[in-house]
Amino acid sequence: MFLVVGCAFAVVASLGMSASAQAKPNILVIVGDDMGYGDIGVHGSEEIPTPHIDSLAKNGVRCTNGYVSGPYCSPTRAGLMTGRYQQRFGHEFNPGPLPNPGFGLALTEKTLPERLKDAGYTTGMVGKWHLGEDRQFQPMSRGFQSFYGFLGGAHSYFPGNTAIPGGAQVGIQRGYDKIDEKEYLTDAFAREATAFIDQHAKENWFLYLTFNAVHTPMHATDKYLDRFKHVTDESRRKYCAMMSAMDDAIGAVLKKLDDTKQIENTLVFFVSDNGGPPANSSNNGLLRGNKAQTWEGGVRVPYLMQWKGTLPAGKTYDQPVIQLDFHPTALAAAGVEAKNANFDGVNLLPYLKGEAKSAPHESLFWRFGQQMAIRHGNYKLVKAVGNDKPELYDLAADIGESKDLSAAKPEVLKDLTARYDTWNKTLVEPKWLPVNADKVKKGKRAKGAGE
Repeated sequence: MFLVVGCAFAVVASLGMSASAQAKPNILVIVGDDMGYGDIGVHGSEEIPTPHIDSLAKNGVRCTNGYVSGPYCSPTRAGLMTGRYQQRFGHEFNPGPLPNPGFGLALTEKTLPERLKDAGYTTGMVGKWHLGEDRQFQPMSRGFQSFYGFLGGAHSYFPGNTAIPGGAQVGIQRGYDKIDEKEYLTDAFAREATAFIDQHAKENWFLYLTFNAVHTPMHATDKYLDRFKHVTDESRRKYCAMMSAMDDAIGAVLKKLDDTKQIENTLVFFVSDNGGPPANSSNNGLLRGNKAQTWEGGVRVPYLMQWKGTLPAGKTYDQPVIQLDFHPTALAAAGVEAKNANFDGVNLLPYLKGEAKSAPHESLFWRFGQQMAIRHGNYKLVKAVGNDKPELYDLAADIGESKDLSAAKPEVLKDLTARYDTWNKTLVEPKWLPVNADKVKKGKRAKGAGE
């Protein structure tokens, strides 16, 4: 018995890792930007091969009803970082092209990297931040021990090309310092992410890898454009090429995990920050609407989780889940207790492993200016762009939100309206307005669903 125990400790010691560190998984959160729901293989795409993204579903769990808490970039990231609906602390909108004064993730909110760093994890970020540019809001001030990427909402992919139509550009940073990047940005993010994994292979780490692909501007290299010579629409061809570059980058990260024997000790999350917009020629498949709308096309996204040996492989999970769940799920996997966190997200591990049979959420909610939505069971009440009043849909039978049931099911309409109004009363006013404030009624709080 003593010999067996001694050998076990010898193996752990040979890896340069403590027994307690070995028991805790690394945490990798990968975020795509403005992806079309129908643009990955496991969602039916035959136009764009995405073998590496698809591998996360093959070796893990694909959530078929995966959502984000807003149809826009910055609010969704605020929700992910905190595990709470971002409207609870006023982060309802993106800022304008030039950051609003005081724009940033509320300093009253504790972030996922802060909690994991406090628990002994090494924390790093590679990619797009979009949660504040003042020093107090930057990644290195919010729990990350290393940062490589950019602070705003969009960035050129090509070196030296700093002009972004309609937006400010502040350049690439390492930590707090500006640097001169020479590589295509998606490739640079892969380089930095794999280096982080390599450097910290003997530690517990958390990496937040947030691609700006496939957000505009539509910049693609010849290497990837050549893969899609058959695509005649030039904008769509660039989109396909950018998706393929991101998939290869994710493949490089997964290969590094495998090569360093960390793949089975890493919990991987993958999500898009919102649905695809027309501007990048994305395809949301059967879903109605797109980015900036509370239709399914704005808030239902690719949502995958992999933890080899712990989560089942090749499983589909059909209950509604949301990116707010990443935060408490990661903490549960790491054995970190967050007292008085008031999370809106939940720990998904017992649900995905089949230990919990109920739905993780009774209801999911959205408020985006005058747009709103609630999903309760298979029913969704939604007021999106073009709605004069909320409409009711049965998503199990009508994923495209084409048949309004509000007149046929008045009792369901009343119930969901009351649930939404109760939730809406717990929120605060937005702290800033978007550049298109006129399109969201000057950013005022959405009235109750029944008003």
